[in-house]
Amino acid sequence: MANDTTRSADQQVDAPPPRGWSGLVSFAAFMLILVGGFHVIGGFVALLEEDHYQVGSSALMISVEYNTWGWVHITLGVLMGLAGAALFLRRSWGRVVAVLVASFSAITNLAFLSAAPVWYSLMIVMDILIIYAVTVYGGREPDYDY
Repeated sequence: MANDTTRSADQQVDAPPPRGWSGLVSFAAFMLILVGGFHVIGGFVALLEEDHYQVGSSALMISVEYNTWGWVHITLGVLMGLAGAALFLRRSWGRVVAVLVASFSAITNLAFLSAAPVWYSLMIVMDILIIYAVTVYGGREPDYDY
């Protein structure tokens, strides 16, 4: 009976399965795209329906018109979607960009909080989850040939 640990030269060795943190990065990528989509929707609402929000634009933390906020949200949403795509593609710079845009998203949502408190509070929580999921692992992803 041959030892199970010996392998012939023609047998292929399977790559080890991805580690658990790889799932967190995929979660963060999905959440970035999702929150980016929410920003785009919120931006269009700010552009098209100013009376939708609970307070006037002068009651926001940073007093600017809703049209300006709408373009900020749309731009941020597109950047978050691109950062999410970069994370899905495992680009090394994608993690840094993901943390930066999620941080900027949280600050933007905080400034816009009085307009829709529950909605933007939930988005801040999602931004924090994104930052956690991207930064929880400090090393490099192992190289696998798929």
